[in-house]
Amino acid sequence: MTHDGPRIAVVGLGYVGLPLAMTFAEAGVSVLGLDTVQSKVNAVNAGDSYIEDVPSERLAPLVEAGLIQATTSWDRVRWVEAVLICLPTPLTENREPDLSAVVGAAESLAQRLRPGQLVVLESTTYPGTTREELAPRLERSGLRAGRDFHLAFSPERVDPGREDWTTATTPKVVGGLTPECTERAARLYGEACETIVTVSSPEVAEMTKLLENIFRSVNIALVNELCVLCDRMGIAVWEIIDAASTKPFGYMPFRPGPGLGGHCIPIDPFYLTWKAREFDLHTEFIELAGKVNSQMPNFCVEKVVRALNSERRALNGSRVLIVGVAYKANVNDTRESPALRIIDLLAGGGAEITYHDAHVPSLPTRGLESVPLDVATLSEQDVTVVVTAHDDTDWDLVVANSSLVVDLRNVVPDAPSVWRL
Repeated sequence: MTHDGPRIAVVGLGYVGLPLAMTFAEAGVSVLGLDTVQSKVNAVNAGDSYIEDVPSERLAPLVEAGLIQATTSWDRVRWVEAVLICLPTPLTENREPDLSAVVGAAESLAQRLRPGQLVVLESTTYPGTTREELAPRLERSGLRAGRDFHLAFSPERVDPGREDWTTATTPKVVGGLTPECTERAARLYGEACETIVTVSSPEVAEMTKLLENIFRSVNIALVNELCVLCDRMGIAVWEIIDAASTKPFGYMPFRPGPGLGGHCIPIDPFYLTWKAREFDLHTEFIELAGKVNSQMPNFCVEKVVRALNSERRALNGSRVLIVGVAYKANVNDTRESPALRIIDLLAGGGAEITYHDAHVPSLPTRGLESVPLDVATLSEQDVTVVVTAHDDTDWDLVVANSSLVVDLRNVVPDAPSVWRL
């Protein structure tokens, strides 16, 4: 297939797709970014990034060099060698997989699929999606998967905010419908990623991503449950974790927190629990972990109430400053952030809420805007609650100027005014 345009298309220019497009472009592979949101397409074509992990200073030269261009038109996908699908796979209100974006992309692609093209799904999903959902829809083109075109799954492993492991340096797992599909996908990713790990099928690759995130979910739930128990027993959970971490084998430290957030860990395990019911199996361990983690915002609010009570104050009418509302440190993503649940619970109890987050200037759905983190703001509060610990926060300033601090991340210096999770 010869054409002077982009070699690959990345469908979905979000937290996964745009960094992936950048990684290929920086390796010299020309990329067509496809997104239904015109404002994202316009921004990319102007060299303006809307994602913190993709600085405009890195994006703009690639756009200027013609290595990245964006469009809303599916027709341009006809001419690329490979199509990499990086679309969201959220849960419905009933906590069931919502594959509508991925299915819609497959149906659009089927109308334009050409012999010899490679299609790879990167969106996190349950085992069997690539074979059972994508392949039949793509084959409506009249082409057969594994014979006329290549089909594979390669899970995204993006960890926003990290600099030590990137899309290029994190090992890339690839599983194709046939050995030839796997080899073709591995060869493509090998142009941009340092390490390729091939597995025997798309199902293995799909389950690999779920295992990674379920592992984190379950272990975080364990330490969160121990945190609640230690609180009742009057034992410092953070000291216990530090002590256990001195063991050089058989232990891996996980730390408690206000709950899980982001687009992966709170959602991905439910993809597997849903699929497991098809095999008459209830994954109680996984579901219990989700339940424990989802209850942490309530426990954190109870801690705030107890801290205020120690100062003879009620939650109702108290001024509460939330420090950090992104779901994790050093990102601007608030999806599934426990901070939002904590804000809602505190506000529901009558508290007057303000927040500071240099990465999140506003929370439109709650009518809030970030306030400065300065002496004046801190001294006006009845309690300051640390929910997300961005590296650029001055914790000494927080403690020195707050009458009461509830630290849910164990980051502020020790002081009589500090309550820890």
